[in-house]
Amino acid sequence: QVQLEESGGGWVQAGGSLRLSCAAVGNVFSNSIMGWYRQAPGNQRELVATISSGGTTDYGSSVEGRFTITRDNRINTVYLQGNNLQPEDTAVYYCNWRRRVTPVGNYWGKGTLVTVSS
Repeated sequence: QVQLEESGGGWVQAGGSLRLSCAAVGNVFSNSIMGWYRQAPGNQRELVATISSGGTTDYGSSVEGRFTITRDNRINTVYLQGNNLQPEDTAVYYCNWRRRVTPVGNYWGKGTLVTVSS
């Protein structure tokens, strides 16, 4: 019922920045948690950051303060700003939309590739 449209992935040199965007479309409800997870070949999918409708955030330990997640509830869009990117940040980044109350839901985007070169 919810589709996630991701954009902003691409190539960046180490030390550079990227901003990812994810818009939730379809049967979207106001009470939701949106976030970003990433997965590199051979690695488990890991948390990057999440943000609730009220603005509560949670960051993965691997981010080390270099990523910032924000949200615009007016257009059901979440952003991920990554600064001082490093080669280890190279991964497919997946957007996630989740509701923990009725109607519950958990949806994933198709992923956008971020490549960081040294």
